[in-house]
Amino acid sequence: MAPALTPEQAAVIKATVPVLAAHGTTITTKFYKDLLTTHPALKNIFNNTHQATGHQARALAGALYAYAANIDDLGKLSPAVELICHKHVSLYVKPEHYEVVGKHLLETMKSVLGEAATPEIMGAWAAAYWQLADIMIDKEAKMYDETSYWADWKDFRIARKAKEASDITSFYLEPVDERLRLPKFKPGQYISVNVFVEELEGGVWQARQYSLSDAPGKAYLRISVKREEGIELGDPKSKTHPGYLSNILHDKKKTGDVVKLSHPFGDFFFEQEEENIPVVLISAGVGLTCLTSILNTLAEEKNARPISWIHGARDSTSRAFKSHIEALAESNPNLKTAYFASQPGKEEIQGQDYDVRGRLDLGQISSDKLYLKSDETQYFVCGPTHFMLDVEASLQALGVPSERIKMELFGTGGVPRV
Repeated sequence: MAPALTPEQAAVIKATVPVLAAHGTTITTKFYKDLLTTHPALKNIFNNTHQATGHQARALAGALYAYAANIDDLGKLSPAVELICHKHVSLYVKPEHYEVVGKHLLETMKSVLGEAATPEIMGAWAAAYWQLADIMIDKEAKMYDETSYWADWKDFRIARKAKEASDITSFYLEPVDERLRLPKFKPGQYISVNVFVEELEGGVWQARQYSLSDAPGKAYLRISVKREEGIELGDPKSKTHPGYLSNILHDKKKTGDVVKLSHPFGDFFFEQEEENIPVVLISAGVGLTCLTSILNTLAEEKNARPISWIHGARDSTSRAFKSHIEALAESNPNLKTAYFASQPGKEEIQGQDYDVRGRLDLGQISSDKLYLKSDETQYFVCGPTHFMLDVEASLQALGVPSERIKMELFGTGGVPRV
């Protein structure tokens, strides 16, 4: 445990905010380059695509800026810290990694800032780094303790692949070790899928997070993965495309193949509420995966809880699970649905294949499906970041307080509004 950050050091950190605004990305870009050159084994933890595109460097620069700007009120960063800790444990980041990262980050700051990096500034940043690192290490240690029976990557076999839409396939994953106890995860959480990519220089393990798309308590874990278009595996450019690993799963991984999985984690989930509290599930595209896990869990309750399922997709061919959800609605009169189609096909029929033409717009949803009269309704939102923030703004304009709006924002960089 590092010594506490003093008020004087906190003031120094606050004073460096303009420096981070000007040089943050330069610092973090050099930091990652030097770190991975010196410790190539860490390439198995860091996302190759995010490194190649500079996304990881920009995200870290933003995080450092947010930390410095809020050094005297770290409570504002709690949601982002929670999100990052869940991601860290899903990648099996350990305390020794913080040692290596801290050393290289401070060395890089000193190198880039030159004479401006006075002993006072560097001492303050060393204390600040370890203040945050200790908070995260402690939080992650508790999470590891809770999942100690699953302390590292576990081998899972692809038992079945099922095409759900033109670009979405479900993978049913069963443990190779039949003695492994599958967790009672919280619906909405994700797992990390770790795949060895021999095409990357030297061969590298690469992990991506995918939401679990079915209710807990099954003999398998299911993920439903969207294939990103425009990628030709084997083309050197494909190695830096955001959808690279999803295409490997679609094209190269067959039934019977083995991948490595983390224990489920994630700070976006449904927790059992009183049975009469309404739940509204709002998604766009493949964002429906985590909400399908929540919906399936709610359906298994077999009670009178009001539920709304609101989903936007390009057209019927790209809309996953529609027949499944419609079957749930037929057997559960408390489940209401609304489907948007931004570009419906010529053969699609409004009122049958979709309800509203255009992008998802809550202004087009009848008030009875949003349960606005209840001051307890819980809203779960997942999709592209701009979509989620737009939905959040729409709900807030309708009088819904932010604490009842939950969004899945698990990408690198954390919560955009911080």
